[in-house]
Amino acid sequence: MSGRAAGRRRTQVLCAVAAAVLLALATAGLAIGEYPMSPLAALRSLAGLGNAGDVLVVQQFRAPRAAAAIVAGAGLAVAGALLQRLARNPLASPDVVGVTGGASFGAVAVLATGAAQPLIPVAALGGGLFASLLLGLLAWRSGLSVTRLVLVGLAVQAGLAAAVNFMVVTFPTELADSAVQWTTGSLYGRTWAEVSVAGGAVAVALAAAFLLHRRLAVLDLGDDSAGGLGLRPSAARLQLLLVAVALASLAAAITGPVGFVALAVPHLVRHLAGPPTPGMLALSALTGAVLLTGSDLVVQHLLPVPGLPVGVVTATLGAPWLLVLMIRQSNLPYRHRTSRRSTA
Repeated sequence: MSGRAAGRRRTQVLCAVAAAVLLALATAGLAIGEYPMSPLAALRSLAGLGNAGDVLVVQQFRAPRAAAAIVAGAGLAVAGALLQRLARNPLASPDVVGVTGGASFGAVAVLATGAAQPLIPVAALGGGLFASLLLGLLAWRSGLSVTRLVLVGLAVQAGLAAAVNFMVVTFPTELADSAVQWTTGSLYGRTWAEVSVAGGAVAVALAAAFLLHRRLAVLDLGDDSAGGLGLRPSAARLQLLLVAVALASLAAAITGPVGFVALAVPHLVRHLAGPPTPGMLALSALTGAVLLTGSDLVVQHLLPVPGLPVGVVTATLGAPWLLVLMIRQSNLPYRHRTSRRSTA
């Protein structure tokens, strides 16, 4: 078996394992709680079978939260994977390019008006898109330079974070508490209306990411080689960047700016699967969903402090691991860590 075929086989096996783990975690999320039930009863209730109390608890309260974790985790992870390969920088993430800062800004600005809860995800999506537009206007100079993109993104993120902090400290106490919880990243109180709209949009964006994967692989060769193969590097990079921004914005619209997922999942996937293959985007999506779903179960059932946002757990669990990983790989250029510009 060739090295490329072995890599694809390894990715397929990892996808199957991740899917099985995700199914187990999601089932646990439906079954465990103050009103416990067996996993079989939880799955039957999800299908509308069983007694009315079980169906109500599962369908109206637990299932939307579990679905939100899956959708947001997948969107954030794939957004991070795209950005890291585009920037050829292992630290690239939606946080760096300002998308999550824009989402926070939009949501907190709407909170300040006392608007209804369903409007907050819409405002978060609008804020993320606004941040990406601002980034594009400031970073585009006859093309899209990776270095300029990262530097401008850091400035945009810092400016939006400062604006959010200013609004929070000037809010009345009751609004400040809600704003702080949202900006940390939370799955509490998600509804089917929010999840269904964002989930459909994330599915479309994920499909676009898979369709554009070959362009991403050609860009891995470098701009000169990509141009020689008939690809316009700036246009292709812009298309992929827009997909990544859409994924991150839609995920943030559901959960708020959950940290660590978009930054760390691509590292973990590369460590497990090796050189890039078309299936690695699917593996990233599944791994991100597993990470966020598992973190939400920790928040709900394993911590002594009730009501913590899931973003606190993802950052707390992930930061030490990411630090160790970065120290181990600090002497290797990013291109070598992705197996020297694989075109799989």
